[in-house]
Amino acid sequence: MLRALYSSASGMESQQMNLDVIANNLANVNTTGFKKAKIEFQDLLYQTKRAAGSESGPGTQVPTALQIGHGSRPVSTAKIFTAGEIMSTGERLDLAIHGNGFFKVTLADGTNAFTRDGGFKLDSTGSIVTSDGLPVTSFAGVTISAEATNVSISQTGIVSVTQNGTTNTAGSLVLSRFANSAGLESIGANLYRETPASGTEQTGEPSNAGMGTVQQGYLELSNVKVVEEMVNLIKAQRAYEINSKAIQAADEMMSMSNRLRG
Repeated sequence: MLRALYSSASGMESQQMNLDVIANNLANVNTTGFKKAKIEFQDLLYQTKRAAGSESGPGTQVPTALQIGHGSRPVSTAKIFTAGEIMSTGERLDLAIHGNGFFKVTLADGTNAFTRDGGFKLDSTGSIVTSDGLPVTSFAGVTISAEATNVSISQTGIVSVTQNGTTNTAGSLVLSRFANSAGLESIGANLYRETPASGTEQTGEPSNAGMGTVQQGYLELSNVKVVEEMVNLIKAQRAYEINSKAIQAADEMMSMSNRLRG
């Protein structure tokens, strides 16, 4: 019965973390480019009372084992990089990626980060930056003058600028991708960082080398589905509740044992 107490307690802790993940998904239902997470669990160690295949008598074997588990634990919160819905904004520097790829930005410490949030802006020098003012190095070398009357970005990443009635190519966009996107580290602000598990960054122009295409004037919304998360929320709540009931049942059985008289 003591084992039941600890096993159920581990189950409650697992479901508490499950609830934390679901709550974060729901909190970011309107976050541009957000990718939902799923939590994964493993069962803990088993105490083997009798091994499968052990002899139960002359010439006979036990067909199944007698094992008792010790609960569960969370082992992973993996990001799910399915595409979110695309929303039209009409903004000339809003970009959505159809398919595989990330935009590359430079952090304040000089390191690189990656994002699916394509809500870009211009800074005072005409460089393309994120909403936090981080340089978008996917547009390396592209500057847009304040006198520009139109900016066009093709699906293959070619940036064209119209100024004084003349249209010229200002540069091109390069996307980044990884062999294992789920291995990227989330660092907040819609950014991810490369890790040994994600593999090294691979770059390429949109629509080439397995990269997706870009759509100007659109943003990719969060891929969180509210109804799906609500179902997961109910499941987590019920699992937490049933584990608490198991603790209560074990406590009542221990209480009965304590009241026994010889």
